Amino acid sequence: MTPAARLQAVIDILGAIEGTAKPVERLLRDWGRSHRFAGSKDRAAIADSLYAILRRKSEFAWRMGSDGPRALAIALAAEQGDAATLFAGAGYGPAALSDEERDALAHAPSADPPLHVQGEYPQFLESELKRAFGENVLSEMGALKDRAPVDLRVNTLKAQRDAVLHDLQSSGYDAEPTPHSPLGIRLAPGTKNLERAALFLSGAFEFQDEAAQLAVLLCEARPGMRVLDLAAGAGGKSLALAAEMQNRGEIAACDVRAEALDELQRRATRAGATIIKNLPLPQEVGGEGKNLFDIVLLDAPCSGTGTWRRQPELRWRLTPERLSELMAIQDRLLAQAAWHVRPGGRLVYATCSILPCENDDRIAAFLDVLPKFAATGQELRLSPYATGTDGFFASVLARKGP
Repeated sequence: MTPAARLQAVIDILGAIEGTAKPVERLLRDWGRSHRFAGSKDRAAIADSLYAILRRKSEFAWRMGSDGPRALAIALAAEQGDAATLFAGAGYGPAALSDEERDALAHAPSADPPLHVQGEYPQFLESELKRAFGENVLSEMGALKDRAPVDLRVNTLKAQRDAVLHDLQSSGYDAEPTPHSPLGIRLAPGTKNLERAALFLSGAFEFQDEAAQLAVLLCEARPGMRVLDLAAGAGGKSLALAAEMQNRGEIAACDVRAEALDELQRRATRAGATIIKNLPLPQEVGGEGKNLFDIVLLDAPCSGTGTWRRQPELRWRLTPERLSELMAIQDRLLAQAAWHVRPGGRLVYATCSILPCENDDRIAAFLDVLPKFAATGQELRLSPYATGTDGFFASVLARKGP
């Protein structure tokens, strides 16, 4: 493919993003399947350009006076070289630049961009982000524009970190221990082919950001406990909990998506985690006061604002309406989680959000209506700028007993 044809593909995929909730990674995969002529270098170049635009969408739109896919691609091309050469209407490339587009390139805005443009976030989040970070908003948002490293969690049911780290380094990977989690290994952004590594296939490690590893450690799960992972997804935290519990006790993994729990079972088999039981629907756990657990972990559905390094498209899909919906879901799940905490047990609320409205405010609202719980003061507040991890929040609540 020519550079111009690659750029047209970027424009096409940008247009598809606006009409679907699919992750960009999946859209890229779908595009590759339907364009078999594109080689691996073509697909890599298209992905790099697409992610570059998504990480700087506000800036490019501000420069061009438009956030349409073509305008964003023009801004990227202008920064990387000569936009007129790529936008010449030749072959399979984009149509030639219009007079309006040439004018936009020639007359960049003279004023400084507003804060939300500099920080690359939706303007409606400005007050929440200032609430969270104060004067550090731009530093925090700048870190969320960077590419994320690849973090691994060593599965202590099968291996030890020093041995896995040595094997990875001996195989040519640029690997180092994570700075905060005693179980983690960090590799450079974009590190590939780890899914084919013998260590992964044998269950010696899982892919998991350091922030999620720390959230599991905050639970303080011990052998013999009963633990409920109420919104388990594909089970990354359930697997980590099983290792912390030395495969002794019981973990009930619950999620409304049966396909996610199917993936959890495949992962559990590889990891040698035998204490995890799947519960496809929340009501299968039982009603209030039934099926009580020592620990209930609720990693709640959220805005995903803490994962913008990995999924930059999420920042442009979030709306005020969706944020309100998520907060209502979080309140409902917190109330449901409380049903299953035994007296003296712990409820751990977690999100991959950096927004106080999804974190502190939800805890405060919960404690207002359920005085039988109390905050323990044990919590996590993580961010790429402050801790080098994904943005993450977790808080431990204790049920008063008996």
